[in-house]
Amino acid sequence: MATKKEPIWIARNLTKCSGCRKCEITCSLLHENRIWPEASRIRVFMLVPGVEFPHFCAQCENYPCVKACPAEALSVDSKTGAVLVDKEKCTGCAQCIDACPGRIPHMHPTENHILICDLCNGDPQCVKVCQEGRWNVLKKVQRKNYAYKLYARTPEEITRDLAVKLYGELGKEFL
Repeated sequence: MATKKEPIWIARNLTKCSGCRKCEITCSLLHENRIWPEASRIRVFMLVPGVEFPHFCAQCENYPCVKACPAEALSVDSKTGAVLVDKEKCTGCAQCIDACPGRIPHMHPTENHILICDLCNGDPQCVKVCQEGRWNVLKKVQRKNYAYKLYARTPEEITRDLAVKLYGELGKEFL
């Protein structure tokens, strides 16, 4: 008897991020066929020098972005757990951005549809390039018991916490 496979998730160790942006480049190459970080489904933020980190869909358990879409352009892939965007249905209304606790979905720079990490159909290329470079910031894992809400936060919130973790109490002065 076959067992149902658990959806995947990308675990993150943000303190290891060097800000190389290879994850952004790989994502844009895969999805857009060119190096175009603005159209990447993963974005590296640096709101404070020395505090850089990848920011992408945390796959919240209740998927508020999917529920907020009035055009029903967003769905959840049953195999991976990723949010999928139907470009034809998406009206670019941005209600999914407002619903997302991390404000992670973003508009494609030239087309009228939302961009969200689709986990590369279960084989996330950002993880591969991060592992090949031995940064080990990103790691593909089974989704099970991860604290999604830690990553479903705005870049400003993550930067604040990461700055304190990296620089101690001095980090509070950055923001």
